[in-house]
Amino acid sequence: MDELLSQNRARELLEHVKDGKISVDDALLHMKRAPFEDLGFAKLDHHRALRQGIAEVIYGAGKTPEQIIKIASAMQMHGQKIILITRINGETANIINQQLPMQYDKMARMGIVGSLPEPDTSGQIVVVTGGTSDMPIAEEAALTAQALGNPVVRLYDVGVAGLHRLLAQTDVLMRARVVIAIAGMEGALASVVGGLVDCPVIGVPTSVGYGASMNGLSALLSMLNSCASGVSVVNIDNGFGAGYLASMINHIGGK
Repeated sequence: MDELLSQNRARELLEHVKDGKISVDDALLHMKRAPFEDLGFAKLDHHRALRQGIAEVIYGAGKTPEQIIKIASAMQMHGQKIILITRINGETANIINQQLPMQYDKMARMGIVGSLPEPDTSGQIVVVTGGTSDMPIAEEAALTAQALGNPVVRLYDVGVAGLHRLLAQTDVLMRARVVIAIAGMEGALASVVGGLVDCPVIGVPTSVGYGASMNGLSALLSMLNSCASGVSVVNIDNGFGAGYLASMINHIGGK
C-alpha cells in the first residue's frame, strides 16, 4: 500500500536521504510513483497533498454512489486518512455507507470518511451567518475547516436585520484569525463584519432570498462592492471553497 505523498511525507523522505537511511533512487521512485491514478471515469491526483498541502476532495454532485465509492476507496488505498465528500443527499450517503463507513451531515450535505482531526493550529475561524436559512452553507464551510485541522466557532442568525445580535459577539469576532461571513438577501453582513475586525473576511453569498435576490446574485454583487477593506468573496453557495481558503489563511503562520 502506498502512503499518500503529503508535504510531511516528502520532507520525511528527504530527511531519510540526508541521514543515509534510504538511497536517492529509492526516494525518487517513491515520489514519482502514481502521481495520478486513472479509474476510467476519474483521474485521482495523488500528488495534490504534496503540491498544495491538502489532499483531493470529492465533489459528489453528479457522481453515482458507485463512482464515489471507487474514488474514495482508491484514496484510502493510497493512505488518505480523511476524505470529504461534498454535495450528496441522504439516499446517496446511505448507499455509500453500506460499503464505506462514514459520517453524514444532512444539513451540510457532506460525508466524512475517517475522523475529524484535532486542530493543528491555534488560530480560530469564526463562521457567521445572516440567518438560520444560511446554515447549510455555513455547515459546509465549518466542517471543511474542521476537517483541515482548524478550531471553528459558529455564530448563526446574527444578520443586519437585528444588528445588536452581531454586536453582542464582537469579542468572539475580534479574536478570530479569519471570519467567514455567509448571507443571502442583500448580503450586507460581509461589509459589517469587515468593518469590525482586523483579520481577513471571506464573504459567501447564498441563494437565500426573495425574487429580486436573483438566487444569490444580489448578495454576490453587494459583497463584491463592499466598502470594507479586507473582504474577499467566493462564489454563490460555495461554503466548501470558503472553508478551504480560510484554512489556508489560518495555517500560513504555522508554516
